[in-house]
Parts: sequence; structure tokens; C-alpha cells
Amino acid sequence: MKLAEIAIAGAAVLMLAAIVSFLKKEGVKAEPRAVLPTPVMSVALTRARMEELPVRVAANGSVAAWREAIVGSESDGLRLTEVRADVGDTVRRGDVLAVLDAEVVKAELAEASAAVAQVEAEAMEASANASRAKALEGSGAMSAQQIAQYFAAAQTARARLEAARAAQRRHRVRVAQARVLAPDDGVVSSRTATVGAVAPVGEELFRVIKDGRLEWRAVVPAMDLDKLRRGQTASLAIAGQAPVRGELRALAPTISAETRSGLAYVDLPRDAAIRSGAFASGYIEVGRRRALTLPQSAVSLREGFSYVMQVGADAKVSKKKVVVGRRAGARIEIIAGLLQTDDVIASGLGFLSDGDRVDVVVRSGGDDLGDGALAVAAGRAFAAPAWSGP
Repeated sequence: MKLAEIAIAGAAVLMLAAIVSFLKKEGVKAEPRAVLPTPVMSVALTRARMEELPVRVAANGSVAAWREAIVGSESDGLRLTEVRADVGDTVRRGDVLAVLDAEVVKAELAEASAAVAQVEAEAMEASANASRAKALEGSGAMSAQQIAQYFAAAQTARARLEAARAAQRRHRVRVAQARVLAPDDGVVSSRTATVGAVAPVGEELFRVIKDGRLEWRAVVPAMDLDKLRRGQTASLAIAGQAPVRGELRALAPTISAETRSGLAYVDLPRDAAIRSGAFASGYIEVGRRRALTLPQSAVSLREGFSYVMQVGADAKVSKKKVVVGRRAGARIEIIAGLLQTDDVIASGLGFLSDGDRVDVVVRSGGDDLGDGALAVAAGRAFAAPAWSGP
């Protein structure tokens, strides 16, 4: 019995020693290492740089014909028998656009021509009588009163001849007016002429844009008008079309009392794919000025304000408010809120928020981040950005 009790006591001691040893080991065990959060994304850093940007005056307005001729009928009560031009046709000066029925006018011309022939014969007879009377003047064969009557008859015949010839010319002009002609080279922009219609005098039949030339009538705020000069370059854009460049030709001498704005007339190239009446927005370049700029991808717009994003020493993102100005191509002017030596995230701002952890990509110099220009800082959650640019 004693041996059994000794064995049990020994086993209990061994078990107790094992438990104590285990507890001691658990008590001195090292704390687990903290796991760093996974970076949201890898980013590239860039800096603002000084460069020249164009100074522009914004404007809106409509495209209109430089000069537009209204072509109408010059003869009253004649019926249109033929229309030879349509909208979009290119015409030359003197081209026939439409033909009117001139049969009545031609008959009147023939009548006037016959009257001229008759009066010419009468004038010749009166002139001959006056010549004979003049030869007999002072001979006593003819009284002075008769001689005066012959002279008066000759003058009257000449006047009647002039009147008949004038009537003939008038009818000849009316015959010519039976053909509606293009007043100048250009493009037909409107046609209301219809075969069979009787066109009254002055009624519009066609509109022709002189030389096919268009202009942009840009509405400019009054405070910007003094910046504009003849010959400055303008650029305008119409929805769905490529931008068109033009040249400032003139400024209106007046300012609208209602809108406090004036008109700038910009000549457009004749080969521009643009139509009269289109609304366009754009700008006029008035000079150039140096400015601090960033890529537009480095600036985000949130809640009506512009921000850039910087990376702190703990690899966390923080946003910084900036004031922006002009835009030119892929660059944007930074007016306030950023120094030229400040590093900011170059792109991908839409995927980041304050406090996000990122991996910084080392920039190898230059402002264009192309293939081979970036290397990921591997083996650590954050590496201080290397800067080898200006």
C-alpha cells in the first residue's frame, strides 16, 4: 500500500511540475508583432513647376454670316417658271438662280421698240423741215412765225424720241429682270422661291452668304473689352465638333445696357465644318503669363473646393486645399495653397481618402510619368520619396 501511495504522490508532483513549467513558459512568451495595414494603392509623386500659360478672355456667342445678301424679285406680278439653285449650292456672281415668265414684258418691249421706230421717223421729218426753214430764213419766202413753228416741231420730235427710247430701255431692263441673278460669289443659305408662285417686287427668294464667309459674334464682358486687340487668336467649340480657331477682326463700338457686354467679331476659316446660327463657347487669347502649374490629374474637386493630396512620414494620405486658376492642356494653374517644393500625389485621387496608407513610387525625374520612370519602393511599407528632378 505504501508503494502505491508513493507512486501516486510522485505522479502528482511530476504533473504539478509540468503545469508550473507550462505556466511559466506562457508567462514569458513575447508579445505578437503588430501587423501594418495593407496599402490602399501605389502612388507617384510630382511637384508644381513654373511655366508660361496663355491669358484668355472667355466668351460665348453665335456663328453668323459675315455678309448675307437677300435676293428678291425686281419685277412685279411675274410667275416663277424655273428655280435653278437650292440651299447649300455654291454660286458665282451673275449665275441664274431663278427664271420668271417674261412673255408679257417681252411683248411690251416689242411695242416700245415699234414706238421708237415711229418717233424716229417723225423726228427725221421734223428735223428736215427745220433745216429747210432755216435755209429760207431772211429770204421772205416764209414768215418768221412759220420758221419758228418748224424749229419747235423738230425739238418736240427729238424729245418724244428720247421718251420713246427711255421706255424701250425700261422694258428691256424688265426683260433682263425676269432672270434672278446671284449678286456675288457665295453659298445659298436660304431658298423660298417656288415654281408657279407669283413673286411681288422685293419679296425674298434667296439668301446668299458672301464668299461662304462666317464669323463668330462673341459676347464679352465689358471689363474684358480693353484687353482685346485686332488680330488676336480665338478658339471656339461647338458641341460634337472639333475646336475651330479664328482671328479677331473688330470690336463693336457700343456696350449693351442690359447685359453690360460687348461684341467681338472673329473671322472664321472658310473650310471650317461649322454652320451659320450655331452657338459656340470659347476664348480669345490676350497674352501669356508665368504661373505655378500641376498636372490636372493631381488636383481633385470635392464639395466645390480644389484639393491636392500629400503623403506624410507615416505613409498616410492627407488632403490640402488649393486655389486654382487657368487651365491649358493637361496643366492647371495653382494660385495659392502650394509651394513649388511640395510633393503631391500625381494621379488616382478619386480612389483615396484622408488617412489611407499608400506605397510611394519613386520618381526618377521629369514631369511625365511614363513607363520605366517609376520604381516601387519594395521591402517596406513606406519609403521616403526620392527626388532627382528640379
